[in-house]
Amino acid sequence: MLMTLKLHLDCLRFVSWSLVCLVCCLLRASGADAPAGPANSASGMLTVDAVAEAVVRDNPELEFYRAEIAAAKAGRRTAAQWQNPELSADLGSKRVWDRGGSVLGDGVAWSVSVAQSFEYPGRIALRKAIANRQVELAELGMAQFQASLGARARAKARLALAAQQKADAVHEVAQRFRSLLDVLVQRDPAGVTPLLDQRIIEATSVTLQRRAAQAERELQGALLELNQLRGSPAGAPLRLTGKLDVPTNAPPLPVLLDLAATNSFELRMRQTELAQQGFHVELARNERYPKVTLAPFYAAETANDEQRIMGVGVSVPLPLWNRNRGNIEAARAREQQAQASLRATQRDVERRVTDHALALETQLAEMAQWRPDAQAQFREAAELADRHFRLGAVPVTIYVEMQIKYLDALEALLATRHEALEQRQQLEVLVGKPLNSLAAR
Repeated sequence: MLMTLKLHLDCLRFVSWSLVCLVCCLLRASGADAPAGPANSASGMLTVDAVAEAVVRDNPELEFYRAEIAAAKAGRRTAAQWQNPELSADLGSKRVWDRGGSVLGDGVAWSVSVAQSFEYPGRIALRKAIANRQVELAELGMAQFQASLGARARAKARLALAAQQKADAVHEVAQRFRSLLDVLVQRDPAGVTPLLDQRIIEATSVTLQRRAAQAERELQGALLELNQLRGSPAGAPLRLTGKLDVPTNAPPLPVLLDLAATNSFELRMRQTELAQQGFHVELARNERYPKVTLAPFYAAETANDEQRIMGVGVSVPLPLWNRNRGNIEAARAREQQAQASLRATQRDVERRVTDHALALETQLAEMAQWRPDAQAQFREAAELADRHFRLGAVPVTIYVEMQIKYLDALEALLATRHEALEQRQQLEVLVGKPLNSLAAR
């Protein structure tokens, strides 16, 4: 009896400990899964660089450039191949007569030959060199498109950030006017001045509502274009985070010009095209010399007697009337065009680098005159004007002017920062490297 009771107690302890362990495991699992909600919600927030990386990785137009590279590589394989040999066969009947007219015999006559053409030495190598430059052009085109695409995505993302800040500020000021207007409407205006003050606030509130709608529309347009660039549905949710901070470590103009002269995608493409046209000229000169065709053959006849013939035929075009002068002159003319295009592109790149560098320098000098907390001070001044207007210490003209000037100053600050970042972005595309890495040298 005691043994049975003890066994029952042991079973109860085992079951209770099992239940406790199960409850602890469930609590631990629920505690581990609890932070997943905020983390997933936070994952919907993307930085400017993250959006640019997504656009460069997922943009649908990249398939066009990948296909262009594949086509250029296929052309390179074709340029390195020999021409296929030609097989020819003849079959007929042969009858032999003697001089008296009597038939000596009938039989079959047939022949087989294989002809293979051989290019003049160096011709296939020139065609391969031209095809290699075509592959290089296709790869440079894709790299240039990716750089431009990243710059465009960053510009749109920064525009969306600026529009979001403007929209938040306009909504804040508009809400301030609406709350003030709700208080004024409940009062009975005694005299003309209070009535006109109320109308001024009402008119300003209507203007601010339109201004807020325009800021929201600008934000929506930027987000829609970003979704299009990254290959997502137009209405896909997208939220951006970050600040419009402008680095001040811009390298000097001579450094930028030297880097653009060696790293600019446009210059590298023009240089590759010039090299390719040089190979075209050499190929046209090489084509003055004919190709040789060798044709081993075998023939047999079985009429009066049996005859078998084996040999090798050689055919070479005689360059009497066509010395390929027209193609040589055309190739030289295209080479001159490539040289002129390279010189024009060099001047254009130099002009654009100088223009963006000077514009960035001007905007950095303008921002250097701002107070570090100018945006916060303007906002505090608008709040101060609101409090004192409610107390009757500030007239309505100063109150309205302060609110409008706060929004105008905010737009000016954001616009200048956005333009400065855009100038830096264009310089990075032209020189082919981030400016932060250059300034760190």
